[in-house]
Order: sequence, then C-alpha cells, then structure tokens
Amino acid sequence: MPALTEYELEDNNFDVTAQVKDDFNKKGYILVRKLLSDAELSRVRAALDNQGVLNDYAYDVDDGADKQSRMCLWRHPGNDVTGMLARSEKVAGTSEKLLDGEVYHYHSKLMMKEAYTGGRFVWHQDYGYWYKNTCLFPDMLTVFIAIDPCRLENGCLQVLEGSHRCGKIEHVLCGAQLGAEPERLEQLKSRCPLVSVEMNPGDASLLPLNLLHCSSQNNGPNRRWALAIAYNRADNDPVIEHHHPKYTKLDKVPNSAIMETTVDWDLPSKDMFTGTKRADFFEELKKNELQKN
Repeated sequence: MPALTEYELEDNNFDVTAQVKDDFNKKGYILVRKLLSDAELSRVRAALDNQGVLNDYAYDVDDGADKQSRMCLWRHPGNDVTGMLARSEKVAGTSEKLLDGEVYHYHSKLMMKEAYTGGRFVWHQDYGYWYKNTCLFPDMLTVFIAIDPCRLENGCLQVLEGSHRCGKIEHVLCGAQLGAEPERLEQLKSRCPLVSVEMNPGDASLLPLNLLHCSSQNNGPNRRWALAIAYNRADNDPVIEHHHPKYTKLDKVPNSAIMETTVDWDLPSKDMFTGTKRADFFEELKKNELQKN
C-alpha cells in the first residue's frame, strides 16, 4: 500500500507549498495531521455532541446492506464554532489556494457511524452528486475532518489514489446513495492504488471532487464521527437553484476565532437541512432514471 501523503501545520498555520499542490493534483488527496489542535478539537466536539440539535436535525442514511449511518447537514457556515472552523484561514484559505480562486461554503455535514451499527458509504465521486446540481466544473473540494479515531475497523476513509484524473464517471443509484458505475470502478481499481486513510482526531484529508472514495461499515466497538466541509469556487456558481447554496460570499476569519467564539450552535444562521429534502432529491433521481429506461 502506498505511503500516506502527510503534512503538518506550523504555528497553527498551513503553508500550501508547490509540493502540497503537486501532491493534491497528482495523488488526489493530502492528509494534514492535527489540523485541529487538542483544544480546538475539544471545543468543536463539545458543540457537535449536542444531542438536542442532533435529535432535531439528524437523519438516517441507509447503506443498502442492513446498516445505517446518521447525518446532520447545514447549508451555511454560520456564526458558531463550526462556522468559525469552516471560515478559518487554515480551512477556507487553504481550500482557496488549492482551487486557485475564491471559494464559498457549499455545505457542511456531520457523518456519524455509531459502534457496530454504522453504515457504509459506497464508492463514489462527490462530483457524482454535485454534477447533478448543475455545478458545471469540478472546481470544488471536501475537507474531511476526523472527530473520532478513523480506523479500518470502524469505517475509515478509503481512496483510489490518482483516480480523480479520470474525470467524472457515471453514477447509479445504490439504495439511498449514488455509487460509481461498477464496471468502470473495477477498471480503475486495477490502475489506482487503494489507500486506507486512517486518521487521528483532529486530522483532516482534503479531497478534489473527482477522487473515488468510500468507507466501510463500522463493525467495531467505537463510534466514527467525521465533519466534512465542502467548498465551491465562486466562479462555478450552479446554473439552477437546488438544495445547496448558490454563490454566497464567505467572510473568512483568523484561526483564533475557533477558540474565541462562545457560541456552540447558531441555528438560524446555518440553514439546517432535513432528511425529507434528501429523500426528495433521491425520488427525483429515481424518476429520471425510470424515464431514461
């Protein structure tokens, strides 16, 4: 298995060097160790553990194989601790440097795989979803932040290194998910090394939109929570209105804002998503598939 492409912060700042950009563009991911300090991680985790918010807004995602994950999604970063994280220089600013232009917050989601019951996410490209939202170019990325230890046994992120260079491939419905077309996926597996991106709490992986990735079921005794923050480049504004935001100017903040804010959740500023809207999205996809056939 190839060695992980790892980097670290220096003085709570991340320097996007020519080597960082080269790895991101060629390998399809970079892993940043300790993107969140221990204190920042504790602050973010305390907010995310708010059961009142999760009970009101989290919904189940069926994996098509007898297990489920939970998800909580919001459209705008907001003015609370996760908002400061999404607006921070070391997250939003780094994303702008990797994408070579201004970005805005496309959405954030907390992905919760509980011990023994957490469901898988099938092989897919994020652009397999967002292409259907009329984002015409894959000038987008996802910052995947480990809240808990992410290990193979509890469903860590897995990637096909370099697979993003193949461009967007067809995606088909897999229960309540979209999955990469199986034949092309198998062909790419024969050329692209499989990498299990095991992460410690506070680590982050940054992924371009066309990278093929998945995660298996959580069959272990420890939960696996991760926060995924998606960015779109400002000049890639979607053509039509849909369930994620069109261009909305992102006001970046210094990294210190993560610890300075006293607000755990500012729900009105975040525009929380619902499971009903996600179900509507997949019903529309099913209808389109039937019309094709």
